[in-house]
Amino acid sequence: MKNNLFYFLIALLIFSSCSDSNNEKTPPVDDTVKTLTIFCVNDVHAQIDNFSKVKYIIDKERNNNQVIVVSAGDLFSGNPTVDNHPQKGYPLIDLMNKVGFDVATLGNHEFDYGLENLKNRMEQSNFDWVCANVDTDGSILPDPLEYVSITKENIKVTFLGLVETNGKEDATIPSTHPWRVQDITFNRPEDVISLYSNIKAEENSDLYICLSHLGDKGTDDILGDNQVANKYPYFDLIIGGHSHAKVNRTVNEIPIFQTGGYLNYLGKIELTIQNKSITDINFELIDLEKQNQFDSETKTIIDDYNDEPYLTDVIGYSHRYHSKSQVGCFYTDALRLQLDVDLSFQNSGGVRSSLDEGDITKREIYEISPFNNGTIIYEMSVFDIKKFLRDSGSGFYYSGIQISQADQDVIIKDLQGKTLPDDTILKLGMNDYIAAVHHSFFPENGVKQNQTDAESIISYLSEMNSQVDYPNSDRYFRMK
Repeated sequence: MKNNLFYFLIALLIFSSCSDSNNEKTPPVDDTVKTLTIFCVNDVHAQIDNFSKVKYIIDKERNNNQVIVVSAGDLFSGNPTVDNHPQKGYPLIDLMNKVGFDVATLGNHEFDYGLENLKNRMEQSNFDWVCANVDTDGSILPDPLEYVSITKENIKVTFLGLVETNGKEDATIPSTHPWRVQDITFNRPEDVISLYSNIKAEENSDLYICLSHLGDKGTDDILGDNQVANKYPYFDLIIGGHSHAKVNRTVNEIPIFQTGGYLNYLGKIELTIQNKSITDINFELIDLEKQNQFDSETKTIIDDYNDEPYLTDVIGYSHRYHSKSQVGCFYTDALRLQLDVDLSFQNSGGVRSSLDEGDITKREIYEISPFNNGTIIYEMSVFDIKKFLRDSGSGFYYSGIQISQADQDVIIKDLQGKTLPDDTILKLGMNDYIAAVHHSFFPENGVKQNQTDAESIISYLSEMNSQVDYPNSDRYFRMK
């Protein structure tokens, strides 16, 4: 009996040793050489005219290679055809579906139409949305994926999405209208990115890519793509957006790409992959304005979307080409006079287009001011207005007063050059984005108006003064 027990224990030991040995064997290494093409865009801002060329180029590449198509954010805001569509933003989603996009990260301007519109556009998308530093629980917006893995035959690529959160000094939100993201929680990207350091191994992916809407270089306090490459070297490459730059550089051995903006260019990244590493990479920035071939079916769809006669209505005349700064002076004059207030402000980032010489159409005004911001009127003392200008840290075009700086004090005069006492009460009109971003400087009893800023300017041109002529632009103030 004892001998039988002895032999049984010996057999069990041998079996266990063999089992442990088998468990310790590493899976066979797949050293297959793989090729992949990634097409990328960023900061499209609702420009759709070149999508027929994009589809032609990508379809042609699909005949020869495995293809993934991605967006690095800011798909919306900038084209009246898309921004004013009955389903705001839908023409862009429709065209991206037809092109065959695989994944898009949220950009700050994805929130411009409000959460209900974004929810509907996300649900209509045939591609995945990713963003690791947003939490939509408690809102109507579906939670985007933190990351997604996309497989094309024998190639698996994982994309992590990130969005910038520098929209408000005392809050962690993207650069969009604060009132439109009140139900959403955002995290600083640097507070979450390390949570995804092992995703490539966990997903057993060939490549791990950061699909970033953080901006190009960043600062000591703001994370940009360069800082991601230096501080979080988990990624095989970074595809970025937000800064509208054309980027092709390598930082800390991580390639970083960005394709400008407004769908003027299409990025083409050709990759050779072996043993889960990039062995060869080539980046081409395709100038779409120089491309003559296009997909005719897609072109017909775009032409149908662009057929909006009301946008071609002539409402005024520009006597010269006006740069954005000159448009800022026109904008504030028009808003002040249309709202019938003493002064008006406009943030420089809210002027999105210049104004050509000749007839002014409604389309041009919507291009200048695409965000559908409301308008609001406050009654404020000169003292409080000076505090806003001094302490907000931002710069503004203005109308109705004269502003200058003396040491660390702000001087406000009327249009006749008379210094206004601090206790003077003025009626201030502006877009409500400024009020939302800098809410601590404004009273709670602002009077909301029934027109957006763009609608107010269109009314001004149609009803008060159709002539625009600003040879100079000297009405911009930012505290130094």
